[in-house]
Amino acid sequence: MTATVNRQILLIEKPKEKLGPEHFRLAESPIPEPKDGEALVKVRYISLDAANRAWMQGATYRAAVETDSVMPGGSVAEVVSSKAPGLAPGDLVFADTGWQDYAALPAKHLAKLPKVEPMTHLLSVYGIAGLTAYFGLLDIGKPRAGETVVVSAAAGSVGSIVGQIAKIKGCRVVGIAGGKQKCDWLVSELGFDAAVDYKDGALFKALRAAAPNGIDVYFDNVGGDILEACLPQMNLKGRIACCGAVSQYDRTPSATGPRGIPGLIVVKRLIMQGFIVMDYMDQRDEAVARLQEWVSSGKLKVQEDVIDGLENTPAALIGLLAGENRGKRMVRV
Repeated sequence: MTATVNRQILLIEKPKEKLGPEHFRLAESPIPEPKDGEALVKVRYISLDAANRAWMQGATYRAAVETDSVMPGGSVAEVVSSKAPGLAPGDLVFADTGWQDYAALPAKHLAKLPKVEPMTHLLSVYGIAGLTAYFGLLDIGKPRAGETVVVSAAAGSVGSIVGQIAKIKGCRVVGIAGGKQKCDWLVSELGFDAAVDYKDGALFKALRAAAPNGIDVYFDNVGGDILEACLPQMNLKGRIACCGAVSQYDRTPSATGPRGIPGLIVVKRLIMQGFIVMDYMDQRDEAVARLQEWVSSGKLKVQEDVIDGLENTPAALIGLLAGENRGKRMVRV
């Protein structure tokens, strides 16, 4: 049966504190018609990322989300009809379709994807999550065999891959995650050398015990107090890859950590660099080839958290911000 309406999730109010279901509304509109140079795509899987919440706070590497508009977000989508050369019905693409069933977008904004089974891997290990882990760790962290690598939000989509790549490179790997179950999983299933539960309290002391020789590379997904605990334990000429600050996205702004950054950076001669994965898209094919090699050889395990139904997308993002997920969270539309 052919669909006749396009369901859309609208952001109707920007949250001042925690994000809640009341900030969204499910709406319906006609399915759009593609113009010349555009393709109509049907959304298959929507990527959920902590950055979705950051976009509501103001302009980042993209414009701020406006209220009463479709909530933006990347997805794997299938071409339904095309008025653009090089795109045909059935082609898979990655695009910022937003949270909706269908979108008509210029072909120049669509990245063609290979056919991969399962398709979900195009959003996780071969998508933004895997590429973020790959380039952030290897290009900025530059881990060397025998060094200690610490990663925060280690049970999440990016962190779980960062830790495994660091192990492949011969490093001692310590993950920071919330809850004993996640920490046990990191060690027993993904091969981390140690895991620290930040919810336990005494983070600094636990981290010191897990990384007795100090930290050479810290992959930071959270900022805040966890970054503050890691900084004094960095070794001389350590590298910090700043990927995100999820601890700051869904809370009232405050004066909590990290404190003392400038002095520590100078004394320890640290390199602390932020990055956006889009900067590396010219190297994407090479990275995906390496990731595929590691997955097929069993060196890299893929963990995905798939939630069904477009209508459940707001709750799925709220849950992700609360740390519900293990691995890459996405919504099957």
